[in-house]
Amino acid sequence: MTYKLPSKADRMRGLLWGLFVGDSLSMPVHWYYDISALAKDFGQIRDYHAPKSHHPNSIMSLANTAKAGRGSQDGDIVGDVILKGKKHHWGPANRHYHQGMHAGDNTLNLLCARVLMRTLNGKGAYNQTDFLNGYIRFMTTPDQHNDIYAESYHRDFFANYANGVAPENCAGNEGHDTASIGGLVSLPLVILASLAENNLQATNEAALSQQRLTHRSSVLERHTLELSKLLFNLFQETNPDLEQLAYAAAQNLGFPADQVFENVRLHQRSDLEVIGGLLSPACYVDQAFPSVLYLAARYHDDFESALVANTNAGGDNCHRGAVLGAILGATLGVSAIPERWVNGLTAHDEINDEIEQFVAKYASDGLIA
Repeated sequence: MTYKLPSKADRMRGLLWGLFVGDSLSMPVHWYYDISALAKDFGQIRDYHAPKSHHPNSIMSLANTAKAGRGSQDGDIVGDVILKGKKHHWGPANRHYHQGMHAGDNTLNLLCARVLMRTLNGKGAYNQTDFLNGYIRFMTTPDQHNDIYAESYHRDFFANYANGVAPENCAGNEGHDTASIGGLVSLPLVILASLAENNLQATNEAALSQQRLTHRSSVLERHTLELSKLLFNLFQETNPDLEQLAYAAAQNLGFPADQVFENVRLHQRSDLEVIGGLLSPACYVDQAFPSVLYLAARYHDDFESALVANTNAGGDNCHRGAVLGAILGATLGVSAIPERWVNGLTAHDEINDEIEQFVAKYASDGLIA
């Protein structure tokens, strides 16, 4: 039987919903590295849950509240500039990174992706200054969200901002945790918005330009270009083959794709033998993005199984899940995403309005069938 590719409009919606459901499904076990603890706390996660109050692998108490990375909690970028009134959560041992969030909520990076989507939805051409103003307003205004943790790049950005640096120059210098998979989660939005130009170079430049507003990382940029190329080809090729595109992306990054893809087929390795065995489940993009590519290839025709596998592998599963959800949604279309996941998002109605505005604006010039 011949497979009929979903319309491009359907796949655009699939990409956008995939971002949010991939993140929300993993939120309660974000940064769990003890898989036995994950199983003890939740069994196998297949639906949205609220986080437990105790996180077995949390090291938030070691994080620096004045800038990126670990260190002292004497500084007040967290508490006074961003996450106002939430600094007290950072000190106690084993505090969950998303303490107090509800089943179906999205984490901070995906809420920032919505800031970007609303900016892209605005009148006229996209303006980076408008995004930066929206990002700063969202992050510095109290009670805009219920997350309690901010990745290193947020802390660096606002440390610079508090010192009077112009917003367009506030992205921090590359550190060991700047090149994180979290730096990729917003980029599918600008990639989609640029596709009507039908020019890979223009799409790449749009993705890099957006990323450099918040991240300065040559390592991250290499992976950004592969994500950009993969999504570009998924939308522009007549009959895209996700397995082959994922394999090619891994090879282009210098990753031993044969080891991760072909050997899995030959030896029937489990997902946990790959993510946690061959690949680190941590946030570092040189391991996390190949993990996404592996799951996208292995579950190229099964959105639900891919996202369940990603969630239950632990580590930085939220950000992996967002990118994975975007790739599979762009391949299979929105109808492949379980309705219970789409409808179960806390902000479903608002996200739906934002997605439909986005599709209406960027479904021009023959891009959307």
